[in-house]
Amino acid sequence: MADQVIVGTVGRAHGLRGQVTVRPRTDSVEDRFALGASLTANGRTLTVSGYSWQQGRLVVAFAGVGDRTAAEALRGIDLWADGAGEAVEDGEFHDTQLIGLTAVDPSGERLGEVVAVQHHPAQDLLVVRTPSGERLVPFVEALVPEVDPGAGRLVIDPIPGLLDEVPDAD
Repeated sequence: MADQVIVGTVGRAHGLRGQVTVRPRTDSVEDRFALGASLTANGRTLTVSGYSWQQGRLVVAFAGVGDRTAAEALRGIDLWADGAGEAVEDGEFHDTQLIGLTAVDPSGERLGEVVAVQHHPAQDLLVVRTPSGERLVPFVEALVPEVDPGAGRLVIDPIPGLLDEVPDAD
């Protein structure tokens, strides 16, 4: 998926005909969800057969997803599209630019590797694989002050308990 970007996350089924709500992750909703647009989801290609806005929510129909059961099976998956033309602002990154980066502390000591990015309403989270297991790191400047995809690394300034277990005070 190196040439693809995330454009949305499927929510719940909408109605009985296979439509789903989608939380958009793109500024180009009209282009990314246009009739006939191809999206990738968990290795499967989905073709948009229509979209509309209903009460402020994006509702999308996909070819071959014809009932509520099939729509519910898509819930929670990320939708990906070819990345061409998807511009980002300074200080913003596509998921594919972050996944695979080595996480280091401010002194340069290796902490782990970014293996995924989770998108939540409050903030995005980096999933960092450390020797202690996978840890979620809020993708905010206070904790991740430096991101350098060209060098293949990002700096995490961890607070106690962020990447390792903190013993109880008992």
